[in-house]
Formats: sequence, structure tokens, C-alpha cells
Amino acid sequence: MGYRSVFRPDLFAGRNIIVTGGGSGIGRCTAHELASLGARVVLIGRKEDKLKNVAAEITEDGGQAIWFTCDIREEEAVKNTVADVYKAVEVVHGLVNNAGGQFPSPLALISQKGWETVVRTNLTGGFLMAREVFMQGMNRNGGSIVNIIADMWGGMPGMGHSGAARAGMDNFTKTAAFEWGCTGVRVNAVAPGWIASSGMDTYPESFKSTIRTLRAAVPLKRMGEEAEVSAAICFLLSDAAAFISGDTLRIDGAASQGNIAIFPLPDHQHSKPFDGFHRAVKPALFNEDSDDASH
Repeated sequence: MGYRSVFRPDLFAGRNIIVTGGGSGIGRCTAHELASLGARVVLIGRKEDKLKNVAAEITEDGGQAIWFTCDIREEEAVKNTVADVYKAVEVVHGLVNNAGGQFPSPLALISQKGWETVVRTNLTGGFLMAREVFMQGMNRNGGSIVNIIADMWGGMPGMGHSGAARAGMDNFTKTAAFEWGCTGVRVNAVAPGWIASSGMDTYPESFKSTIRTLRAAVPLKRMGEEAEVSAAICFLLSDAAAFISGDTLRIDGAASQGNIAIFPLPDHQHSKPFDGFHRAVKPALFNEDSDDASH
């Protein structure tokens, strides 16, 4: 059994697409879908073992994948890694700026180091990757960039460092789309809401209890699947989105659109998730209590 994408199997045949943070979570899922649609996927991340495992999975499923280790927060490392990528594949048709990370904390308890680390990971690193992919080749051949941000329109209480960085990446997306459009490069973003991804298992136990309650604040009354984010990314990378640039697509089940204190949400079972990823693993925190399932 392979990836059950809604798109035609040869959608990205002959194309090389970079996925940062491709060793786990949404990045891993997206890499699998892109490979199933014919792309040669270039995985980039900090941990060699994770990248090797995902590349092996993709190869086992009949796809193509290569990998490079890189800390996207380091300018010289990014320059050198992107140069190595271009040496390996010659042309880069797409970049999925997925790598990121944060930790839960109220603003008052975030140190300068903690703040700057999250901003470098979620904003500076994405900028460096996009700039180098653009300057080293995409500015001559055109292409598509999709940045992964987050639902931060109402602020991000408890993760203010990440919210500030993601808001910056949303603005960067708009600026890059305008400045780089003359070269045939499109730049868009997707903003996942509460997605049942493996990264949730890395949070402390005190925060996991909060995660289990999040579905109650979503009008669709469930959490999203990694494959639902990947499908949106694939659309924005595809020729079907050829006149879409500078946009951010929210993937949050309408959770960012209202206020449950004013308009309470009735419980229901009417929203069924799209689950196309054949190797998906539900976060372990949802296995502890069947009543707290992600959907």
C-alpha cells in the first residue's frame, strides 16, 4: 500500500522539491506525498538518522529521495547545503519551508536566548533557505516556495515567541511573492491549526493535557491530519496554483474564525478526516484515553 494522494500520480514527475524538517511530522508526510506523485525529494534537517529513515521509507515505497544535514539557523551552512543540493539535482522546482520548533511558555518567562532561538528557527531559517534557493538557481528557472507557519491571527498565548516568528514569516511570504514574481517564482504559505502530528509527543506532560482538549474549540470538532496539510502544500506547489502567490491558506477547521465564549460549538461527528498517509502514526498522547481521541 502506498500514499493515497488525491492528486494524479505523475503530478510532479521530473521535479526536484526540497522539504526542510523532512525527518518527522508534517515534513515527513509531505515528502512521502511528493515522492508518490513523482518528485525527487530533497530532505533537509539536523538529525541524520531521521532523514535516512524517511529516505529509506520513500525508496521502499518506490519513490526517490536524497538528504542533507543542515542547521537552517546558520547562514554559511545554508549557503553550502543549498549549493550541494544544486550540484546534486541541477534545478530546484520547489521548496517546502517546513522546519521549525518551539516550546510552551508564557511571555514573562521566556528568556532572550529562548526567544531568539525560536525566532531564528521559525523565521530566520526559513528566510535563509528561501533566499539561497532563490539566489542560487530558482531566480533563473522559476519555481514555487511554500512556507509553513501557524494559526497566529489571534495571538499565540503560551507560545508568543513562535507567534511573532510565524507572523513575520507570513509577511515575508507576501514580500517575497511581490519581489520575486518577475522571475516566475511563486511564494505562498500554509497555516496549520491543531494537527495531530508526532511533534505533540515532545511537549511536557502539563501541556499534553491541554492538547487533548483542543478539539472542543474547533467548529469541525476534531484535530487535523498531517495529510490534510500535505495536500494543501501539494496544491500550492502544483501548476493548478499558477496564479496564486502571496497567499496564506489556513488549515484549521475554522478554529481561527470565531469565539466559543460568544458562540458555543455543539458537539458532532459530521467532519471526517482525509487520511492519505499510509505510514502515519497517531501521537502517543492520544492513545492514553480513547475519549480524548484526535477526532
